[in-house]
Amino acid sequence: MNFAAQFLYSRVLKNRSPRDHSREDEDYDPFWQSYAEQLFLKKDDNKIKKQDAPALCDLHCCKDGPIRNGLIGQKPPSINPERLKDFGEEDYLNGDVKTWEMKIVSRNEELLRDALSRVPQSSSRTSLSSYNKLIRFEDISAAAFKIQCGVQKTPCMYSRLSKQYGMDIYLKKEFLQYTGSVKERGVLYLLTSLPQDQQRKGVIVASDSNFSMAVAYHASELRIPVFVIMSTSTSPARVKMCREYGAMVISYGTTAKDSQTHARRLAQENGYLYLEEEDSAVYLSGLGTVGLEVYEQVPKLDAVIFPAGGHCGLLAGSAAALKHLNPHISVIGVESESFPVLQQSLKAGHPIEDQACSNHHFYGDVSGLCFGSNSLQLTGKLVDKVVAVREEDILISMLRLLEYERATVDAEGAIGLAALVAGKLPELKGKRVAVVICSGNLELHLLQQCIARGLTLDNRVCRFSLVLSDCPGDISKLLEILAREEARVLDIKQERTFVTSELFTVEVTCTVETRDKIHTAQLRNALLERYPTAAWTER
Repeated sequence: MNFAAQFLYSRVLKNRSPRDHSREDEDYDPFWQSYAEQLFLKKDDNKIKKQDAPALCDLHCCKDGPIRNGLIGQKPPSINPERLKDFGEEDYLNGDVKTWEMKIVSRNEELLRDALSRVPQSSSRTSLSSYNKLIRFEDISAAAFKIQCGVQKTPCMYSRLSKQYGMDIYLKKEFLQYTGSVKERGVLYLLTSLPQDQQRKGVIVASDSNFSMAVAYHASELRIPVFVIMSTSTSPARVKMCREYGAMVISYGTTAKDSQTHARRLAQENGYLYLEEEDSAVYLSGLGTVGLEVYEQVPKLDAVIFPAGGHCGLLAGSAAALKHLNPHISVIGVESESFPVLQQSLKAGHPIEDQACSNHHFYGDVSGLCFGSNSLQLTGKLVDKVVAVREEDILISMLRLLEYERATVDAEGAIGLAALVAGKLPELKGKRVAVVICSGNLELHLLQQCIARGLTLDNRVCRFSLVLSDCPGDISKLLEILAREEARVLDIKQERTFVTSELFTVEVTCTVETRDKIHTAQLRNALLERYPTAAWTER
């Protein structure tokens, strides 16, 4: 049989044209799909022209169906001649060789695109959640493949905070994305899944959130017309940044509701697609890619901590990926005690819509309403625990990240670490934990306030007042005590007029910086020993 195969192959080589002889340095498999076409179909060119499709079908089909191992016209890869040892061409021509068909089915991206294409194009807003079921791991894998060139694969690094809190802490630094937010993942996958005609018409959003910033940037990168409607109360820095991303920014109304109403009207009149942050399968799949990366970057994980709150899409999508890869990994969500939207929604079994939320930019999406039943259902099914932390814990967490990781993050980015700072998760002691730092868009006018307040809450900045006699040298003695205790004086004030104590006295108020809580206690004892009437300002 080997002899017959070599004989037929030599005959074909003799009949090759000079153009074919110029490629003698390449190895071709005579029984490979594309070469078999040349071997059998060139015998009758007229017959090929008349019956091209039947000939190809007869050539590449077996009893069970077509062989789909390659594409017609594709260059066959080079092979090893040893592959011809046990193959006989007579057996192949006589039909004695059994073949099997292998299909690689990947319809995830088409399914996700179909979910969007079913949305009526005449509608002025998206309602993706009503057209999608719970996401699958295959949906998240498809999203990861599609957005891999458009977003950063952020590092998940071992933190120096690990020793301080008695566990191996790995920080997933999603604030390093171009717009400083993890929302880019879901937004990019959402925009690339839109139909072509809708991409030509454009999209419109109405908020100053991280979601709108991500839409502005990635829509501009994809050459999709994008319009952002912001209220007149939006900070000028956010308006400027959104315009620099490439969006057309329109200031309208004094409240967010006014800008949303105006955006819907513009969408209906001009054919734009009104986008808002919802828990559609496409958006959740994009956010879920964070779970894939964390699992890949940190081996032998015990737990992963995510920010939660009303906008729990990151928590829900990533939980779907992590629980599929390893059901033993604990997935934990963290929200603010002031706005326990997720905990109340899980307890009620449906999204809570009447929860009072803060409009302060410090909280961001942490204080938002629960925006859909899909993410809530995934959270209730896959998330192991949801804890709430105080505002003080969030500020101290921001301070820890700034000092130890040189990371300037906002409340949404720091809230995951705040659960460890507050000691809310004692069961994680000695384990390997990943914390997702999802956002770093802290406005500059809030940065100084957060740092000052965090230092006070951490007992590293304290203030006291005492009454001294208005005599030369008394204040210098006070400063000598502070210098001996190694306290740094930040501010000192003297009040002589509005004093309720004895005449010819001065009330001195000092603000000092200390190393930690223990150092503050030592300084306080030293001052009380010398000045028993000293009063400390409580934080």
